[in-house]
Amino acid sequence: MAEQLVTSTSGDKATRYQVLLPQLQALIESESDLVANLSNIAAALRQGMNFFWVGFYLVKGKQLVLGPFQGPVACTRIDFGRGVCGSAWKDKQTIIVPDVDQFPGHIACSSESKSEIVLPAMVNGEVSMVLDVDSQHLNDFDDIDAHYLGQVIKLIEKMSLTASAQ
Repeated sequence: MAEQLVTSTSGDKATRYQVLLPQLQALIESESDLVANLSNIAAALRQGMNFFWVGFYLVKGKQLVLGPFQGPVACTRIDFGRGVCGSAWKDKQTIIVPDVDQFPGHIACSSESKSEIVLPAMVNGEVSMVLDVDSQHLNDFDDIDAHYLGQVIKLIEKMSLTASAQ
């Protein structure tokens, strides 16, 4: 069934997230396939929030491997602790980078990316994947993004736990 995403034109970031979150929940509640759900989440976040790049890196052994994403071609593998994504995985916490050129060890998948936020998703106490969001603008992410993207992570964690229990 084709879905139509309703987006907010509000200049207020929180309002745009508040319009988007229930739609994300509705998109994934009747689908059990992880890849399908992550694909739709990435597409909806990019469209609804006008992000430059949105995607998931899945933990596979000692690397993050590129999963569903929306945006330009991306790095395929990232080692544990390397770059923003690998650091968020290692530290098990959200990282907001106002200027990627100032982040030690930043991995430049695209020279157009200027700022970034990465959030880890946990399953049974371990990071199972990270959500990576990039902007073409400096200092584009803040606590509002961390809060609402954290709500997206909670949806993913719940979905992942349900899938692993089946």
